[in-house]
Amino acid sequence: MAYGYWKTNRQNEHSVFELFFRKNPFHGSYTIFCGIDEALKFVSNFKFTAEDIAYLKTVPSMVHCEPEFFEYLSKLDCSEIKIESLPMGSLVFPRVPLLIVSGPIVIAQLLETTLLNLINFPSLLATNASRMVIAAKGQYGDKQIYGKVPKCVEFGLRRAQGPDGAFSASKYCMVGGFDAIANVQAGKLLGLPVGGTHAHSFVMSFVSLDDLKAAPTTVKKGNEIVDLLELVLKYRKELEYTDTNEGELAAFIAYAIAFPAAFLCLVDTYDTIQSGLKNYIVVALALIECGYKPNGVRLDSGDLAALSLECHEKLHEIADKYKLNIFRTMDVVASSDINEKSLKEFNEQGHGITVFGIGTNLVTCQAQPALGGVFKLTELNGKPRIKLSADFGKVLIPGRKRDEKVPEGGKEVCVFNAFAKNTGKKLVPAVVKELVLTVWDKQHGLTVEQPTLMEARETCIKGIRSLDPAMVKAEDPAKYD
Repeated sequence: MAYGYWKTNRQNEHSVFELFFRKNPFHGSYTIFCGIDEALKFVSNFKFTAEDIAYLKTVPSMVHCEPEFFEYLSKLDCSEIKIESLPMGSLVFPRVPLLIVSGPIVIAQLLETTLLNLINFPSLLATNASRMVIAAKGQYGDKQIYGKVPKCVEFGLRRAQGPDGAFSASKYCMVGGFDAIANVQAGKLLGLPVGGTHAHSFVMSFVSLDDLKAAPTTVKKGNEIVDLLELVLKYRKELEYTDTNEGELAAFIAYAIAFPAAFLCLVDTYDTIQSGLKNYIVVALALIECGYKPNGVRLDSGDLAALSLECHEKLHEIADKYKLNIFRTMDVVASSDINEKSLKEFNEQGHGITVFGIGTNLVTCQAQPALGGVFKLTELNGKPRIKLSADFGKVLIPGRKRDEKVPEGGKEVCVFNAFAKNTGKKLVPAVVKELVLTVWDKQHGLTVEQPTLMEARETCIKGIRSLDPAMVKAEDPAKYD
């Protein structure tokens, strides 16, 4: 296309493009806008290198292009482009411009594909994350499970579509309201909280307590050094938990020695209640005697809701027996193909899960793999442009738009949906807020400091809490109009 514009001497005509989508994902009523941070990095560094030009000259469909065209490409950058955008983390709705890109048509057109790539998946992922957070914590983040608001942790690195997809998922799920990620590299680069547990293979690598003989089984108890193994065996005998899997117990002791202040065990390798939980309890009691605070257990198979309740019941029994309230506040973490539907089922069934480790269904957006954002020309040389279609939903509203919550405060206005019949409504808005900001200016480059991920997260959470509760229903939500 760039050559076509250049060949007809139209490359400098002033254009306005708008990036938007036509339908909310997941049959929902809102979308979370994300990706503008990476889009601005791309715009800031947009340029054809000498290597790029050399390659383009070899592309079969371009070998006939004049040398002057390649010279023209080599000088292109975004110094004549203006970009207006919503803040990252904003709630957005169908046909609302997320980005407005204005400037020479060639440059704007060359930005199209990359901008869509950088906005579509992050916005989809953040929206998916927010829906899961609502299912886990409630719209207002006030759902309590054994006195705690449940947390959501991203567990999807191994199942994501490549390292770039994994990194983006870890990054933008935080905007959607997640509390931590298991992707340590993303945590390092982005300054995000990380969390996780050991794997089944760690437990399986131990066969018996003899596997602990290769190294000391000691931990610090104040200024003393004590043998943790001896303490564990004391509690094991006291509670008559001697029929548990010994290799699993050895693994838990080894893990406690390594991480005495962050002890959380995966308890379903062999038998969740009769072995894993009991082995955790005896090691936890030993750590508590040494002055540490064990964190809890993780479930990764079985009836997660029922097992979580059984775990809390047993932990509360131990709290009563030893007068140790810490057992009442321990986390029960659950993973294993958790999605929005299963979260809803947990709520209906009743559960004791205080931390959700959500992986595959979060990072791959299995419920809907793409957002469907588009980048359309709405104005050229000051004149509106329209795209017609046999599919009425794809007809383009011509002309440049303004994003506002309402047109004018204190005065009655009539609002309507151009794609629905008889939708006109009269209202008197109390507050008017223009939503889009100029984020890239042809004279000054970046014009607005972008929010941090955690600031965008707060924007998202506030937006979710401002919605009519009927709009956040998992099924048949009310639509924004």
